[in-house]
Amino acid sequence: MKFSIVGCGRTGTNLAVYLTKAGFIPSGFFSKTRSSAEKAHHAVNNVGQIFDTAEHACQNSDILFITTPDDAIENVCSYIASKNGFKHPMSVFHLSGALSSKILNSAQKSGAIKSDINIGSIHPLQSFTPYEKEQKSPFSGINISVEGSEGAVKIGKKIVTALKANYFTIPTDAKMLYHAAAVVASNFLVTLEDFAINLLQKADLSEEKAYEILEPLIMGTLNNIKNKGSVHALTGPVARGDSDIVSSHINAIEKDMPDFSLLYKVMGKYTLNIAKQRKEISSEQISKLSKLFN
Repeated sequence: MKFSIVGCGRTGTNLAVYLTKAGFIPSGFFSKTRSSAEKAHHAVNNVGQIFDTAEHACQNSDILFITTPDDAIENVCSYIASKNGFKHPMSVFHLSGALSSKILNSAQKSGAIKSDINIGSIHPLQSFTPYEKEQKSPFSGINISVEGSEGAVKIGKKIVTALKANYFTIPTDAKMLYHAAAVVASNFLVTLEDFAINLLQKADLSEEKAYEILEPLIMGTLNNIKNKGSVHALTGPVARGDSDIVSSHINAIEKDMPDFSLLYKVMGKYTLNIAKQRKEISSEQISKLSKLFN
């Protein structure tokens, strides 16, 4: 299958390289700056062609990947549609984590019949660095979400499998919740560990030593979540219903690190919800903890 890339940044270039290695055929490259398209073209050994317009880049392809920044995807798709740039039939994908395939509706509407053009999104749960020759594939073994029209999902699964990654499908209307989950799991985890490191720095430990001390606990907790689930992985004073310890935590944080007090209480409130599911603490203990967190 022939593919084109519109938006030849880190993601687009890496995708082009490893799809080519998997047997897909590069057809067209277009980017806001020609030098970016040239770099992507060179990375696939100059197979395919660089175009000066987005609509011409995709006309000889079976699959178009719009790998621009999120805020440009819908406009780029609409522009190509307005120029009659979509071939019939073909599949159009973007790689945004937050946005669904609905932003590609203009491509589907440009078809003679709705089924002429498949629209979908594939989102690698991975961050990308600039492509370097002989690097390890950033797609190998990772998880990639697939959503969109029936035809797009079918082709998306083939693309993910060819990249030696693992696919999972989500409903189109759930795309934003999926992305929020990724943010909570990754970005907010960084925030929580920064909180913990700050607490240890207040105990006269360096940032490096603080992380060194916490790392086995962090990794052990993640392993317990994986093997036992979040409810049964929970330990600590909230899980035990120990309101005296929690109260002492809050007093110490409000004294030495007042900016973090609200974060501790909010996390404690939702941790208590998990602890309740264990049914191991009394209603009196729950009540005392609830008052501390509110």
